[in-house]
Amino acid sequence: MQSKILVVDDEKDILELLKYNLEKEGFTVLTAHNGKQALKLLNRNLSLVVLDVMMPEMDGWEVCKAIRRDSTYSSLPVIFLTARDTEVDEVVGLELGADDYITKPVKVRTFIARVKKALRVKEGVPQIKASGSVKIGEMEIFTENYLVKVGQKEIALPKKEFEVLLFLARHPNRVITRETLLNEIWGHDVYVIDRTVDVHIRKIREKLGSYADNIETVKGVGYRFKKDF
Repeated sequence: MQSKILVVDDEKDILELLKYNLEKEGFTVLTAHNGKQALKLLNRNLSLVVLDVMMPEMDGWEVCKAIRRDSTYSSLPVIFLTARDTEVDEVVGLELGADDYITKPVKVRTFIARVKKALRVKEGVPQIKASGSVKIGEMEIFTENYLVKVGQKEIALPKKEFEVLLFLARHPNRVITRETLLNEIWGHDVYVIDRTVDVHIRKIREKLGSYADNIETVKGVGYRFKKDF
């Protein structure tokens, strides 16, 4: 099935450049010039949203928040593409639930590689995905549909947060370094900072409630998922 990508940017030249190159790679591309228009174009057939930050009417931060508030799109990958290039901006974007953060000016080949990575086009499916589920006490992680349940409560996690949690849960009581998580979840060909992992872990903990303490910080090294309660 052909992946459908929504690209949102108020700069016409950038929209045309990205649309042209994505279509050359075989993707179907929708475009929007502002945040409000982008939200109107959201649908279940979308595979990815590429989102500028500084836009009129509704900026990218607000669009991302709206996407993540809707359980229908909680696992829809979002990539920020923006001229805001400070580490603080990147952390803000990741904290809002983005899967990746790319700074302008656009390097087309790098951009295409990051899009493919987000979609797992080359691998077809996430490397950590397998059939069945991982059960820890009353918490169960369903690998087929990116669902986490604690008792009867369903917890919506964006794709990257889900993959981080699943990887840790599949390696219980082992110390996993930040570098390992970055390589396994984001891949060797994508540059992201160590802080990216910390942001995702913090957001996972916030959502797990009583199970948050099972993700233990190993200072200066990484994280350990404690399976024994």
